[in-house]
Amino acid sequence: MSEPIGRQPTSPAPARHGFAVEVVWTGNTGAGTSSYHSYERTHEVRSEGKNAIEASADPAFLGDSDRYNPEELLIASLSQCHMLWFLHLAADHGVVVIGYHDRAQGVLAENADGSGRFREVVLSPEVTVKDLASVDVAEALHDRAHELCYISKSVNFPVRLTPSTRVAN
Repeated sequence: MSEPIGRQPTSPAPARHGFAVEVVWTGNTGAGTSSYHSYERTHEVRSEGKNAIEASADPAFLGDSDRYNPEELLIASLSQCHMLWFLHLAADHGVVVIGYHDRAQGVLAENADGSGRFREVVLSPEVTVKDLASVDVAEALHDRAHELCYISKSVNFPVRLTPSTRVAN
């Protein structure tokens, strides 16, 4: 027997979502990887039906400064995930957000052997809400958005929040 329209099953199965991208190296200058300095670090990140993201290594690692690097894309993923959860929660709680701008930063520490890892990322969203009565609720929603963010829950370094909220003029 099927469930009546509008009624949710009492214990839904957890959803699983798959994601696929292609990373294609475009930096063969003709000599391939015959030496560390013989190739470019340029590449494209692709996903079906979307524009490619031109990427490279950071200039500190012989990359192209005009392209996004993996470290920037990781920070962007954390920022995007937080923003999308925050906006969802704001809508659910009747908070009308009319502006959102995050200046996210991360610190990567290198080890003597050339490896390294992120030590932390700091998200600094500046949120503009429609009315003064929403400020306290909006500020509280950042913690919940952080708890729900898939990406921040998946990394092994701290993701700190330093949000600010203002009221539209």
